[in-house]
Amino acid sequence: MKMRRFLLVLLLVGGFWYLTTHLPAGLGHWSLVHTGGSGSPLELTEAQAAPAYDAEEQNNIAIYKRVLPSVVNITSKSLVFNFFYGTVPQEGQGSGFVLDKSGHVLTNYHVVEGANRGIQVMLSNKRPYAAKVVGTDKVHDLALLQIEAPNLEPVTLADSGQLSVGQKVYAIGNPFGLNGTMTRGIISSIRSIRGSEGAPIEDAIQTDAAINPGNSGGPLLNSRGEVIGINTMIASNGADQSSGIGFAIPINTAKAVLADLTRYGRVKRPSLGIVSYAIGPDLASQMGLNVDHGVLVQKVVPGGAAERAGLRGGNQQAYVGNTPIMLGGDLIVGIDNQDVADPQDINAMMDKHQAGDTITVTIVRGGKQITFKLILGEARGTST
Repeated sequence: MKMRRFLLVLLLVGGFWYLTTHLPAGLGHWSLVHTGGSGSPLELTEAQAAPAYDAEEQNNIAIYKRVLPSVVNITSKSLVFNFFYGTVPQEGQGSGFVLDKSGHVLTNYHVVEGANRGIQVMLSNKRPYAAKVVGTDKVHDLALLQIEAPNLEPVTLADSGQLSVGQKVYAIGNPFGLNGTMTRGIISSIRSIRGSEGAPIEDAIQTDAAINPGNSGGPLLNSRGEVIGINTMIASNGADQSSGIGFAIPINTAKAVLADLTRYGRVKRPSLGIVSYAIGPDLASQMGLNVDHGVLVQKVVPGGAAERAGLRGGNQQAYVGNTPIMLGGDLIVGIDNQDVADPQDINAMMDKHQAGDTITVTIVRGGKQITFKLILGEARGTST
């Protein structure tokens, strides 16, 4: 009896082995039949090979693998006063990216603001390092840190002056503490916005790539994996999460700031010392100007470069829609023999200079063009 049971078990095992090893090649369907009821068989179709990625997917994967080792998670620790509990510990979190093998890391100022108990930088390999602050620029919301770590992989910086609306972009960071998250989208617009401190961010990159709390300070990349901007803020209408409208500081602005931070330990960004307003053809016609573009000097900053050079601000208030402007001032139409149509053009010129440089400024005053020599001052506030 025992021998009969043994032979039966051996026959069943042998039959199962034969069926599973001698099925025709390429058979990808298995039928599971529930014998206790009248239901139809369940058929599963299995892939016969690993999935093939299309060209776009391959590029997405390549960018992620190449850039991820350069993206860091930043934790700032501070003690803050609470009315009920006295001083209590608090942590802030954001992202950043490695600039060079010496350990310089770029992030947002607001990520490390008030960090009086230390800053920790964690690499993608989960190894934490203490960071020191090399310099900060509150106006442009940038901070330069440094860590001592081996085998760092720096990012590649692009030229953000040649961006186009519609081109693909990628964001890598740590939204809500989810390390190593990549999202993608396009450049939705390039516009001037007000930063968290109220200072203007010229040529800010607007994108629909999902940016959430924790992405701040992380890189915005082009389709070659080069950094074109630093993710800094979202327009969330109070929801504190992505609504498809995120903004990044252009990397060219960061390059200018970094040059000063590494050389002087602070920012000496050049400035004309004016409050400006772009003039288009319609407004120029209404004002009786003999040009169709330029930057109106609404106000010269006392003691600034423009005032020292003899430029004049406006003396008559008017409104464009609901926006008050000052008329009667000089109209800047050129700098260093290059046309100026809006404040972004002036910003681009400032990126090429330092405080103390001498430039030529062409203005229209009283229907006549006049050229001034102007020694650039140092930016102190929100003026151009």
